[in-house]
Amino acid sequence: RVAVVGAGVSGLAATKCCLDEGLEPTCFEQSQDIGGLWRYTEHIEAGRPSLYSSVISNTSKEMSSFSDFPYPEEFPVFLPNALLLDYLRRYAEHFGLREHIRFRTTVVSIRRHPDFATTGQWNVVTEADGQQVSHVFDAVMVCSGNFSEPSLPLHCFPGIERFQGQYFHSRQYKHPDLFQGKRVLVVGMGNSGVDIAVEASRVASKVTICTGQGAWVLSRVFERGYPWDMVFNTRLMSLIRNNLPRPLSWALINYQMNQRFNHENYGLQPEKSYLVREPVLNDDLPSYILTGRITIKPGVKEFKENSVVFHDYPGEEPIDIVVFCTGYNVSFPFLEESVVKVENKHASLYKYVFPTHLQKHTLAVPGLIKSLGAIMPLTEMQSRWVTRVFKGLCQLPPQSVMEKEVNEKKKKQVQWFGLSFDEVLKTEWVVYMDTLASFIGAKPSVLRLLCRDPWLALTIFFGPCSPYQYRLGGPGHWEGARQAILTQWDRTLKPTRTRVPAGSSSSFPSLLAVVGFLLLLAAVIFGF
Repeated sequence: RVAVVGAGVSGLAATKCCLDEGLEPTCFEQSQDIGGLWRYTEHIEAGRPSLYSSVISNTSKEMSSFSDFPYPEEFPVFLPNALLLDYLRRYAEHFGLREHIRFRTTVVSIRRHPDFATTGQWNVVTEADGQQVSHVFDAVMVCSGNFSEPSLPLHCFPGIERFQGQYFHSRQYKHPDLFQGKRVLVVGMGNSGVDIAVEASRVASKVTICTGQGAWVLSRVFERGYPWDMVFNTRLMSLIRNNLPRPLSWALINYQMNQRFNHENYGLQPEKSYLVREPVLNDDLPSYILTGRITIKPGVKEFKENSVVFHDYPGEEPIDIVVFCTGYNVSFPFLEESVVKVENKHASLYKYVFPTHLQKHTLAVPGLIKSLGAIMPLTEMQSRWVTRVFKGLCQLPPQSVMEKEVNEKKKKQVQWFGLSFDEVLKTEWVVYMDTLASFIGAKPSVLRLLCRDPWLALTIFFGPCSPYQYRLGGPGHWEGARQAILTQWDRTLKPTRTRVPAGSSSSFPSLLAVVGFLLLLAAVIFGF
C-alpha cells in the first residue's frame, strides 16, 4: 500500500506507476479536483499553487507528454493552462486514476511507524470534513510540489517598510488590470517575472525589471521555427554538450543562447555567463525592450517612499507597484524535518528523489528537480524508478555513496534570491532521463536498434528525445511507442498547417538520411 500526496502532475504519474507495478496507491488531494499547479482558480487557495490566467506551457506537447499517452494531434504545440489540465483529466480517465484519489483530504502528518527499521512502514494521518483518520502505509510518495509557499525575503530590500505604494508576491497575481496606468517594478527575472512584466507593459505607464544576475532568454520558437525543446533536447546535442571540453561547451551554449539576439545589447547577459542557470522562456521580451515598453535595470539597492534606487545606477526611479518574483520555499509541513533535510531551500535527495539516511527506502519525493526540459516525463520516469525500488526490483547504493553525490551537487549550485538552481549541465534533461531509465532497464539502445530498425535508430538519435523512447522496451513496454516516435512531427505540425494541405511532416528526416550514418559513427567514437 502506497500513500501518494497530491494529485497534480507528479501525483497522477505516481499513482499510475504504482498501478503498473501492481502496488495499491491511495492518492490524497486536499482540493476538489486534480491538476495541481495547472488547475486555474480565480481566487488563491491556501496550501495550493496559484496560477495566473494567461499561463502557457514552456515545453512543447510532444516533449511534455507522459510516455505512453500522447497529446491529441489537434492540441496546439504549446498549451494554455486549460488545455493542459484537459490533458491531465484525459490521462486520469484513460488509466482509471480517479478511483484511487481521495479528494478534499489533507495529509496532516507522516511519521515513521514504530517498527520502521524492520518494515519500512509509515503512519499517515489525514483529515477530511473535520475528521482525522490514521493509516498505515508500506511506502509514501510525496508529490505536493514546491509552488505553494512563496519566498518573500523583504529583509534583502532596505527601505521596503517605508515604501508607500503597493507590493506583493507573484503568487497573488491573476490579471494585469491592477497595473492600468501605473509605474511597475518587477523584482526578479524568472519565467513568472518576465510573463508578468510583459502583460503589465500592455496597460501600465512604465514597466521595469530589475535583476542582479541577468538571464538567458529563449523563445518557444527556435531554429527554423521548430519548438525549442525539440531541437535543443536531442541525443546528438546532449552528446556534444557533455563531451566537449568545458570551455568549448560554455562557448556552444553562449552561441546557442545568443542566436536570436545579443543578450548584452539588451542588458540581459548573465553576470557570470559560464554558470548556466535556468533560462527564461518568453517570446515577447526582446521586442518589448526594443519598443521601450520594458526597461531592464540592476538589482535594488533601496526603496524610498515612492521610488527605488538601483545598484550602480544614478538617480531614483518613481514606482507605484512592486511585484516580487522571488520564487518559493521547499516545504513539507506534514513531514518531520529529519526525514527530508531542507538546507538553503534545497532538499537533499539522492537523484533528487530519495532521502539518503533512511534505514528503509520507502519514501520518495518526485518532481523536485529543475532541468532544462519538460517536467511531466521526468517526474513519470522518477516514479517508474521509485515504484521498482519499493518492490525491491531496483537497489539503491550504500548511504555513503548517495551522500557523497548529494554533497558534490551542493557545491555546484548558483544562488539567486536564496533559491538553488542546479547547473543545467549537471541535470541535463536527456542525461537524467537516461540515467533513471538505465536503472529500470528502459533506456533505448541506439546501436542495437541500428541493426534491427535503422530508421527508428536514426530518429531517436538525431531527432527529439521524446518520452516515448523510454517505452520501446523494458518494464512498462508500450506497443505504440515506435509509431508515436515516427509520427511526432505530424502531431507537432498538424495544428499549425491549417491553411494549406499538410505535406511531408518535416525536412528534418531528410537531413537525417543524408548525414545520419556518418554522424552516428562519430558518436560511437565518442563512446555513446
